[in-house]
Amino acid sequence: MTEVQTFDAADRAIPYIDEGTGPAVVLLPGSGMDVHYLGMLAASLVAEDFRVVRIGWPESGADASAAADHAADVVAVMDALDLDHAWVGGHAFGGSVARTVSHDHHDRVNGVLLLGVDDPEAPLADGIPVLVIQGEVDDVTPTANGDALKEAAPGLVSVVVVDGAGHLFAETHVGATSWAIEDYLDWD
Repeated sequence: MTEVQTFDAADRAIPYIDEGTGPAVVLLPGSGMDVHYLGMLAASLVAEDFRVVRIGWPESGADASAAADHAADVVAVMDALDLDHAWVGGHAFGGSVARTVSHDHHDRVNGVLLLGVDDPEAPLADGIPVLVIQGEVDDVTPTANGDALKEAAPGLVSVVVVDGAGHLFAETHVGATSWAIEDYLDWD
């Protein structure tokens, strides 16, 4: 298991894991999941020469449901790691935070990776490409959410459906999820 480090913000501790070298991908777990979630996906991407930074929810002093607060935490960790820009993505609400990072810190985000779309009506950042990966039978972040997002911004949003996968597809269907990211980013 990769070592968890802690970035100390003014009033809270933010756990993160930084592994690999190469083009950077920042991954955020869904609400209620810890920094180790998405570990198998991270390992698969690291094996394909990506640098993956997983940033968890603050351990104290912050509301995990506040996307703007957590987006600021993501950028603070990126600053501490001298990471000027990255693809930023997350699972469910973690993806909503990634979208907020793309809005609030447009110049720091190469693109957004949404592992299930939490809120299909939230606006997208201008000119930032979005890859949606969704489980075919996900009943928490259903495929209709990703389809609606693509319909709203067909030039920016691409959608990949993982056959037979439910809400935790990033852990249960690691190969298909990793392949979709590698193929989309064309870094393989």
